[in-house]
Amino acid sequence: MRVLIIEDDTETAAYLKKGLAEAGHVADHAADGPQGLAMANEGVYDALIVDRMLPGLDGLSVIQNLRDARVQTPALILSALGQVSDRVRGLKAGGDDYLVKPFAFSELLARLEALIRRGANTDPVVTRLQVGDLEMDLLARVVTRDGKAIDLQPREFRLLEYLMRHAGHVVTRTMLLESVWDYHFDPQTNVIDVHISRLRAKIDKGFGAPMLHTVRGAGYSLREPA
Repeated sequence: MRVLIIEDDTETAAYLKKGLAEAGHVADHAADGPQGLAMANEGVYDALIVDRMLPGLDGLSVIQNLRDARVQTPALILSALGQVSDRVRGLKAGGDDYLVKPFAFSELLARLEALIRRGANTDPVVTRLQVGDLEMDLLARVVTRDGKAIDLQPREFRLLEYLMRHAGHVVTRTMLLESVWDYHFDPQTNVIDVHISRLRAKIDKGFGAPMLHTVRGAGYSLREPA
């Protein structure tokens, strides 16, 4: 399953990502409420782990905004607030489950898997991604732009998939290192720059308006041409 962790505590987020990866799942991380809301709104996740206290926009507001937008991705709320009234507020805000910190990862994983099973018959599985005339078939592992096939190496495919899933948003080096290379530190190499350069040459060269942009001092963004 693909999980979005919306958590401002970097140690907790790293712990969750590591545990989910070891269990065979893929996890992305948003460090604040607004970023988490934007990523969750894309509808590409099987489940959300949402910390209740977040900068910018609290966790309950994130979930309420998603439900108002008819995004029904199951959400597990994490919180140090464990009173019955706190749990009730979380569930009434649209949360599907509520887990009090500190928690055992085995219990969190079991709750997530239960949420996925519960919604398995209602949530469609994403098998194709499209941004403008750039298309990706996740099952056949085929990428085309303007109908022309693009040959990508496995790492380039993963990089493009991540960029397409976050199209229109800026993704940072840290996000790419963690999600595409599974690094939880910056190895101080130019590995990202090299792969971005190769990917840009394949999806932009000869196709007119570019789609892959460098955002100086921030990261990269894949955008549909104006």
